[in-house]
Amino acid sequence: MTEKFVAAIDQGTTSSRCIIFDQGGAIVAVDQREHRQIFPKPGWVEHDATEIWSKVQAVVAGALAKAGMRAEQLSALGITNQRETTVLWDRATGKPVHNAIVWQDTRTSALCARLGAEQGQDRFREATGLPLASYFSGPKVAWLLDDVPGLRTRAERGEIAFGTIDSWLIWNLTGGTEGGVHVTDVTNASRTLLMNLETLQWDSSILAAMNLPEAILPEIRSSAEVYGTAVGQLAGVPVASALGDQQAAIFGQACYDTGTAKNTYGTGSFLLLNTGNRPVPSKSGLITTVGYKIGDQAPVYCLEGSIAITGALVQWFRDQLGLIRSAAEIETLAASVEDNGGAYVVPAFSGLFAPYWRADARGVITGLTRYVTKAHLARAVLEATSWQTREVVDAMYQDSGVRITTLKVDGGMTVNRLLMQHQADVLGVPVIRPKVSETTCLGAAYAAGLATGVWAGLDELKAHWQRDEEWVPEMAAGVREREYGNWRKAVERSLGWHEEEGGE
Repeated sequence: MTEKFVAAIDQGTTSSRCIIFDQGGAIVAVDQREHRQIFPKPGWVEHDATEIWSKVQAVVAGALAKAGMRAEQLSALGITNQRETTVLWDRATGKPVHNAIVWQDTRTSALCARLGAEQGQDRFREATGLPLASYFSGPKVAWLLDDVPGLRTRAERGEIAFGTIDSWLIWNLTGGTEGGVHVTDVTNASRTLLMNLETLQWDSSILAAMNLPEAILPEIRSSAEVYGTAVGQLAGVPVASALGDQQAAIFGQACYDTGTAKNTYGTGSFLLLNTGNRPVPSKSGLITTVGYKIGDQAPVYCLEGSIAITGALVQWFRDQLGLIRSAAEIETLAASVEDNGGAYVVPAFSGLFAPYWRADARGVITGLTRYVTKAHLARAVLEATSWQTREVVDAMYQDSGVRITTLKVDGGMTVNRLLMQHQADVLGVPVIRPKVSETTCLGAAYAAGLATGVWAGLDELKAHWQRDEEWVPEMAAGVREREYGNWRKAVERSLGWHEEEGGE
């Protein structure tokens, strides 16, 4: 049997990558290039979509060269992407009409407040699973149509296309102005504030409320099907999957059963729980989102908890306080003491995300005595990530009634064994790290391979998943709950510090 290979493009917030995988899910080659971050005004974050497309072409060529392969040796191509980032482009010229507005951008805060009016943040939550926030794509599109002169008229005539980054890449990969396919998948569509979670179609009442013409929208498709065939350097390769980055990670972690969950530890952390074939509304500060949809199978939904500051707290401890010289040193320092000495660090540097969503919170260090050393603080810094994760897991149980039995983990912080042990201790369940840490790209590759017959089904993908290391709970239940109570008291002390001046 001829060995088959699948490529995945991971177009992230700071860089583009291409990884080629073999049939066993092992990495064959990787290429990566960074792109510019553009900050026109405070709170505004933009990317040059044309630059992103050129970087994507470069990393595809780079990965093929490193693997010593030709494009025709690839069975499929999958895409995973920074979610919510918004591109509008001219269908005739293929050129963006404005820089892409990045998910981090807050320029639409006032617009969201106006849209919320008397109903507030939850105006569209029942239909979309999302709060009305500047994070999501719909308000960004509305802002562009109103801000760029003449754009709304052109959009209503059907001359303009809207897409999240997956749509922009698929359109260019499949021909662009020469017949490019204008589609998005259900996971990315579920982050726009425009898609109905039940019908998996654009919601006409929300489009009307935001004054968005339907002519600009891509067709919503599943996460794993052949959208079209690539042209150019990947000529003939089926473009066969699209998944938002966190959904790709849960797919790459083989979390295919209800109750399975993964946490990605980066600058912040994103925890997703598979809730099965029904969307679970959140009353506990979480987001309801589509996890994935394979071809014509029923969609799988997730609850998602976003934590703003996890890895960034270690960077702060290193760069702002200067108590360590490298991020890796924090584990050694924290391991030199048995516990946190009664100290807790709540990293609400710009408010708290899930499950609180409190913009008035600010960071605090509590429980200080003369006994506390920098080693105790190092331990408290690491434990802050575990406790924030515990709060999200508790919120997920409150919303869904589903208790997680294990937590699969990925991302840079998972190399810290002390943190992973504490995470298992405070959750009371095993924490498992996979052998292939590039779970985002792997998820996109798996979905593309399923769509093209490289893999037979989810059972085969589950069999490929291999654990690298596992941590089991060692902390006594009484100690766990006492410490958790102390953490919750520390969080209370962080609330109410910041008052908006002039307010939005």
